[in-house]
Amino acid sequence: MQYEERTRIATPEGVELELLLAGLGSRFIGECVDATLILLLLIALVLAAVLVGGAAGLIVLSITLGGALLITVGYHVAFEVLNAGRSPGKRVAGTRVVLEGGEPIGLRASTVRNLARLIEGPLVLYVPATISILATRHNQRLGDLAAGALVVREPAPPRRRLLRRRRRRGASGDARPAAAGMRLADWDVSAVTQEELAAIRSFLARRESFAPDARRGLARGLADRLAAKVSGPPSGVDPEALLEAIAEVKSARS
Repeated sequence: MQYEERTRIATPEGVELELLLAGLGSRFIGECVDATLILLLLIALVLAAVLVGGAAGLIVLSITLGGALLITVGYHVAFEVLNAGRSPGKRVAGTRVVLEGGEPIGLRASTVRNLARLIEGPLVLYVPATISILATRHNQRLGDLAAGALVVREPAPPRRRLLRRRRRRGASGDARPAAAGMRLADWDVSAVTQEELAAIRSFLARRESFAPDARRGLARGLADRLAAKVSGPPSGVDPEALLEAIAEVKSARS
C-alpha cells in the first residue's frame, strides 16, 4: 500500500538512509488540519477588519480577500522553513517535508513547492495533486517534483522506548549517554580522513533538523563506518557521542 512505501537515499555524509514515504491518506489528514487553521486565520482577519472599520479596516479586508491564496502559501512556507518541514497539520499527521537528498527544506524550495498550490490545490479541488501523488514513484505532487522535495512519515517510537529514554534523562534533559569521562587523549584517529571529518561535521551541524529515526540512523551509520578506524573508545558509546569525540580529537590534532 502507498503509505508503506519506502525509498533509500544517499546523504551528503555518505550514509544510505531509508525513508518512509507519506501516502495520500496521511497527506490528506495534514491538509485538512492546515486548511482549517488557515480558514480560521482568514476569518479572524476579516473580523478584525470589520472591528477596525474605516479606511484601515477596508485595506485589511481587501488584502485578506484578495490575497487568501498567497496567505495560504505564506502559511505553509513559514512553517516548513522555520519548523523543520512541519506545519501544524503535518505534525498531527506525523509527516514532514524534506529535500530528495534528506536535507531540510529551505526557503527557495518551499516557496516553489507551495506556489504550485495555486495551480494544483484548492482552486481545482486538489485533483492534479491527487493524481500526481498516486502516479509518481515517490508519492510526489507537482509542487514536490518542481522543488525536489519528499513528504515522509515520522513513525512514533514505541511507548516502552520512550519510557526508557525518560528514565535515562539526567538533569540536563539530554537523553544521550554523556561523552564525559572518555579519555580522548588516548584515542588514535589518524586513520580518519579529512573527507570523513567533513561528513561528521556536516551531520553534527544538521542533526537537529532530522526526524528522530533518521537522525539515529545517520549517526549509527557514520559511527559504524568509522569505528574500525578509531582506537581508544570504550564499548557501548552512543553513536552521536562517538562522532562528537572523533571530531573533537581529529580537529585538535589537524
